[in-house]
Amino acid sequence: MQNQKVLVLDFGGQYNQLIARRIREQHVYCDLLPSDMSIQKIKEYDPIGIVFTGGPNSVYDEGSPMVDSGIFSLGIPILGICYGCQMMAHLLGGSVEKAENSEYGKADIEYLPSPLFSAMPKKAVGWMSHTDRITALPEGFKKMASSPDCPYAAFGDEKRKLYGVQFHPEVQHTENGAMILRNFVYDICGAAGDWTMSGFVASKVEELREKIGKRKVLCAMSGGVDSAVAATLLHKAVGGALTCVFVDHGLLRKYEADEVMSVFKDKMGMNLIKVDDGPVFLEKLKGVTDPEKKRKIIGEQFIRSFEKVSKKIGAVDFLVQGTIYPDVIESGKGKSAVIKSHHNVGGLPSVIDFKEIIEPLRDLFKDEVRAVGFELGLPKTVVMRQPFPGPGLGIRIMGEVTEEKLETLRDSDYILREEIARAGLDESIWQYFTVITSSKTVGVQGDFRTYENVVAIRAVTSLDAMTADWARIPYDVLQTISNRIVNEVKHVNRIVYDITSKPPATIEWE
Repeated sequence: MQNQKVLVLDFGGQYNQLIARRIREQHVYCDLLPSDMSIQKIKEYDPIGIVFTGGPNSVYDEGSPMVDSGIFSLGIPILGICYGCQMMAHLLGGSVEKAENSEYGKADIEYLPSPLFSAMPKKAVGWMSHTDRITALPEGFKKMASSPDCPYAAFGDEKRKLYGVQFHPEVQHTENGAMILRNFVYDICGAAGDWTMSGFVASKVEELREKIGKRKVLCAMSGGVDSAVAATLLHKAVGGALTCVFVDHGLLRKYEADEVMSVFKDKMGMNLIKVDDGPVFLEKLKGVTDPEKKRKIIGEQFIRSFEKVSKKIGAVDFLVQGTIYPDVIESGKGKSAVIKSHHNVGGLPSVIDFKEIIEPLRDLFKDEVRAVGFELGLPKTVVMRQPFPGPGLGIRIMGEVTEEKLETLRDSDYILREEIARAGLDESIWQYFTVITSSKTVGVQGDFRTYENVVAIRAVTSLDAMTADWARIPYDVLQTISNRIVNEVKHVNRIVYDITSKPPATIEWE
């Protein structure tokens, strides 16, 4: 699928997935794999370049992760970042010591001429996060950058194409960070830049067509981005051999079920079966208030609803999962993937007679999945759909889930999404939704006293949902949203805005 690859060896740093994403943004394919990868495996992988990530350890601590020093003799260009650069210096005979002044955050960096910093200004801001520093370089290396508290902010051996940077070029806080990574993969590693989503689609469709032929494929569709793109790829590859099942559990957002059927069945001509089991789910949830119980009930009933259809379909050759690259990394740090506990397919293999699982998106990050969706011609309303929890609106209602509360929640959520889009904020905010809290408050509407629900607005910015910050929605937009909800939606008389980051809070309320 891709000829040239960069290998990113993971030493446990907080920005490691971001390094891989930044390299892929340069149209160069890379994988984030465990730092203990053997020399033999590295040779088999055949990378054009290697990156050592940052990590929480100190090179002089017992048990700190180290590469086999033979890696430096492979003739492959290497870039060490933060801990990765300290480890390189340590293994090749340099000195690393605890810094007198730790550096965290922005630092002024002065660059010296080198291929790594080609076409860059001599001074710029870089993002530091370290307590150790390099105090002596290995033989053959020279200083390439410094900061006020770090004499060797970057160094390198141009002859062997070995480079190290103490700062983090992958984060947005580092000025020209993307250019540094570009210089490494193009000028030093010789990348061709042929990793594109159009190329991915063409090769993946051909691969799936060859693998599946006319055998039967089954896909559980939630209407979310991952399952939608995975199903569309399969449909493009094998057409009628694919059967998709969409379980409507009655906990979806306003018009969502209709849109799924309209896009995938009516417009794209997929063999899509819809299971309308909303009343069944609602009955199972009657009287339940504990969020974990709600999750388990919804997950279990989803499997039972899917099971009814799968028995009618019979044995299939392949089951499709919408697994994406972060799932693979988080489930096994790049090692052999296990069946992920995805909200749509977790538990499904036990109720389906199938031979093999297909995960067509397992090499892609979320932003790449969206790009593939556009390449396949999916509408923006599907491709840019926000992350949505498997239990759906069931965990955005505090306490018991009722039809009345669901109607209130759908209507308030629809107004929020409509106004966020109208304000042009829909692509800059990662996720935004409303929540029916467990509180009711006194209000006045017209000449009447009311005692109705408090609805909370939750909106966050994030890169990967691992951490998130509350979105700074302009006050006038919040005012419009609040006025519309209390005036247009039944059983609501107060709006509050959640301004808590993750951590300490989670993005969802339950």
